[in-house]
Amino acid sequence: MSRCSGDPARSMSVISIQSQVAFGHVGNSAAVFPLQMHGIDVIAVPTTLLSNRPGYPTLRGRVLDAPLVADLLRGIEERGVVDAYKMILSGYLGSAEITAEVADFVARARARNPALLYCCDPVLGDRDRGLFVQQDIPPLVRDRLCRLADIITPNHFEFEWLCGAKATTIDQMIEAAHALMARGPSTIVVTSAELADTPDDEIEIVAIEQSKQGLNAWRVRTPKLPISPNGTGDLFAALLVAARVQGKDTPDALGHAASAIFAVLERTAARGTEEMRIVESAEQLVHPKRRFDAVAVIS
Repeated sequence: MSRCSGDPARSMSVISIQSQVAFGHVGNSAAVFPLQMHGIDVIAVPTTLLSNRPGYPTLRGRVLDAPLVADLLRGIEERGVVDAYKMILSGYLGSAEITAEVADFVARARARNPALLYCCDPVLGDRDRGLFVQQDIPPLVRDRLCRLADIITPNHFEFEWLCGAKATTIDQMIEAAHALMARGPSTIVVTSAELADTPDDEIEIVAIEQSKQGLNAWRVRTPKLPISPNGTGDLFAALLVAARVQGKDTPDALGHAASAIFAVLERTAARGTEEMRIVESAEQLVHPKRRFDAVAVIS
């Protein structure tokens, strides 16, 4: 087997397994460039090849066949990348069969390289639409991928679905996250959190982490903008992963990701476009002009 571990750049490398579109910014088409802007080498494995995201008048392309995705994953294993890469990131997977193949890949990779971290963005649904993936995908994400993950980044709807419980206050969210951690991840970051004390004009992200020292939680708020483009969760997960790969701790990574995504969305709102202005915001992906710091809830 060919080895990559002699390359020092591999310590700043991510395997990203997500959807891919020719037009627009969702999945890997939202994640790869921001990761690269942080100096991170990315292996991008597609789970779909689509002309664009759903929501446009036409949609071309398809979810890939699971054996093809499995073949791609085996191929990168044969290049020795799991021996020295820093993190795996997964997003929209497209089918139950692909979800199972990704779970098998993560399990093999973690067995081979216990230092390899896994961030699962469980793309399942949202408050407006409910579950929007095939009905056999969510149980696999909950019972296999989340159990393998070090970090998960659900939105509020997905978090409640994974926990099987409502969380309308920060205390309820921390309690539900703590119970979910018993089944896998040590860090849970809930995006688009809508809690009883979240101001109407702000967007909130909450992070809960179990460490050897105990349970910690932080929250960060940014102004709510009059837009809701697709792919924000994919972009956020990539920014969080970038910060963690660079060695930032959870509150610092949370603040960086929140600040950078706000910069992108602020520019998108100013341009009045449906798709996020990610490339146009390249410098602010790394050095956002406005900083929003995470505030400790318990620490």
